[in-house]
Amino acid sequence: MQLIRGLHNLASYQSRFDAGSVVTIGNFDGVHLGHQCVLDALKTQAKQRGLPSVVMVFEPFPIEFFSPEQAPVRLMNLREKVRALADAGVDYLVCMTFNAAFSAMSAHDFAQQILNQGLNAKHLVIGDDFRFGHQREGDFGFLSAWGAQTGCQVKAMPTYSMGGERVSSTRVRDVLAQPDLTSAQAMMGREFRFEGRVIHGQKLGRTLGFPTLNLNPKRLQMPVRGVFAVRVAGLVDQPWPGVANMGVRPTVQGQRPSIEVHLFDWQKMVYGAHVEVRLQAFIRPEMKFSGLPALQAQIAEDARQARQLLKLSNP
Repeated sequence: MQLIRGLHNLASYQSRFDAGSVVTIGNFDGVHLGHQCVLDALKTQAKQRGLPSVVMVFEPFPIEFFSPEQAPVRLMNLREKVRALADAGVDYLVCMTFNAAFSAMSAHDFAQQILNQGLNAKHLVIGDDFRFGHQREGDFGFLSAWGAQTGCQVKAMPTYSMGGERVSSTRVRDVLAQPDLTSAQAMMGREFRFEGRVIHGQKLGRTLGFPTLNLNPKRLQMPVRGVFAVRVAGLVDQPWPGVANMGVRPTVQGQRPSIEVHLFDWQKMVYGAHVEVRLQAFIRPEMKFSGLPALQAQIAEDARQARQLLKLSNP
């Protein structure tokens, strides 16, 4: 998959779309089963027409630009989304910078300058509630009329439901807040996970007898917080079991979200490795302890429970 960052870079790729392209647009936060249906329709149309498939996303999200205090917590950071869309088999990901100039673009100019001139869109797959352009003036009806004039077929994807309820990023966030990992996995089609590079931390876990891998989740908020049994992919052939704390570490006056993973029966240093932390089961919420001895005792209990949940023998 080729990543194209910003409108200013799109012009250098225009020759790739001389014959046309098949396009979808959205936030795709979480790349859940509803998103995956849209992507399947996108790839089917692209294959039938012999054209490249294109997903367009925005960075930041429009609501993060207009009302950051009301913006929902992200299920994925940008790197995680890029990887998920690449795994889905998309040909191109166009990431538009959502700023004041972009937000002022009319629906007509968006359709003409980006969809027509930039991507030469011949088929457009959108969600049934998609809105775009200055003051959200563009909708399915607008695009259908525009497509009839330019030769672009526009198809609205119906809502994807599970158990009689719409599958959406909002619903995934809601179940993760409980946290209900089983429901989240059902809606996403995979375990909920975080990615990140192993960085140097305070080395506190080592002094407590529980050395940890430290990851910066690159988020201001976390969709889940607490202690979880996990498996970590990216170190060896099979995901490795462990226990993870996700949050701000209140006992040691933490400020920003972090992920700390204690791997069971693991000895190697892996600083710089890019890993994927897959949540398996919830153990407890994040707590503030009276001191390090109380924290150490609780970590030992967390590890015992995680081993039990992962069906491992205790040492």
